[in-house]
Amino acid sequence: MCNVSLESGQFAAVCKKAVVLPRLKKPPLDVCDVTSYRPISNLSFLSKLVERVVVSRFLSHIECNNLLPSNQSAYRRYHSTETAVLAVHNDLVRAADTGHVTALVMLDLSAAFDTVDHEVLLEILQRRFAVTEIPLQWFRSYLTGRTQSGTLCHLHS
Repeated sequence: MCNVSLESGQFAAVCKKAVVLPRLKKPPLDVCDVTSYRPISNLSFLSKLVERVVVSRFLSHIECNNLLPSNQSAYRRYHSTETAVLAVHNDLVRAADTGHVTALVMLDLSAAFDTVDHEVLLEILQRRFAVTEIPLQWFRSYLTGRTQSGTLCHLHS
C-alpha cells in the first residue's frame, strides 16, 4: 500500500517503483528496430496523485512567498513560453533601439533534470525555497530509493 500521508515525511517505497515499458517513438518506425523505441516509466496512479498534490502545495508556497525570479516563466501561473519569448524579444528590440550589440544563446535543457545531483537539489529547496523539516524530509524520501523493473519484449522479424 502506498502511504499518502505527507505529514509523515516519507514517500513509501512501493510508490517509488516504476514499471518501464518500451514504446514506439513514432508509428511509421520499424517495429523490429530496437532504436525505434523509447523507455517509458510508469508509476502507480496513487503515486502520480500524491505528486500532483505536492506540486500544487509547492507552487502555492512559491507564489505566496514570491520566491521565483520576476523573469521566470516556467512553473508560474499566467506565464508560458510565449511570455518568455515576448520578454526576450522586447529586451532585444530595446537593446537594438539604443544601439547595443546583443547575443542570444539558447540551450535545450529538456533532459537536464535527469542529471541533477539530488543533494544539490535538496540544498536549493532548503536555502532558496525555504523548504525545511518534514517537507524537506518528504522530498529527500521522494528522491531516494527509487526502483524500476521492466519486461523483455520479443521483437518479431
